[in-house]
Amino acid sequence: MAFWHGAILFVSLVMVDAATVCAVTMPESPESVPAEDYALYDLALDSKFLTSQTTLVVIERMTATSLHPDEPHLPTVAWFAEQDLFGRRLPQDLIRDFVAKAQRSSRLEARFQFGVRYRFVSGQGVPDAETALLVLPVAQRVEEERDAPGIIDRLAFSRVGFTLRGDQALLYVANPRPDATGAGFLLWFIRQQHAWRLHDTEVVWVSRPER
Repeated sequence: MAFWHGAILFVSLVMVDAATVCAVTMPESPESVPAEDYALYDLALDSKFLTSQTTLVVIERMTATSLHPDEPHLPTVAWFAEQDLFGRRLPQDLIRDFVAKAQRSSRLEARFQFGVRYRFVSGQGVPDAETALLVLPVAQRVEEERDAPGIIDRLAFSRVGFTLRGDQALLYVANPRPDATGAGFLLWFIRQQHAWRLHDTEVVWVSRPER
């Protein structure tokens, strides 16, 4: 009897250890961006980036967690306090919510509704087959899109920060282009009569080609 009790105890301990190892070694899946953020993404695209010639938008799959390509540190409330962004008019609860959500990347889903075709890429530009919206083979598509007019390549979005009342929002959008040019923007939105509008824009960084 003692033998069986010992065997059961041994198996139980092995199962616990295995579960612990799995919990430690299995990477945590990134959370998806909530649906409420996409209305701001669509408004940002329509207000700042889309033109009548735009035919495709290339979007980074994971949300941005830094506000400058050469300074990959996470944003902090102290960093905002040191900057003269928007004349220091941003509400503190808006800054705190934006900073809290920017501490880790979230996964964007195919919920954009800005009226132009788009696809996701990851990292250095690996196409995401899940949302490759063109019917051409991937290799041919990437080659043809690279120099095609009307392509916005690419945009990186942060999560959207909100005030406690939900009447103001803050979003970071970067446009790091393949030719090493681009810019990063903070967009400040205000909601009036249940409709969002772009209130102000602040340029965070600009990269120009070397002459």
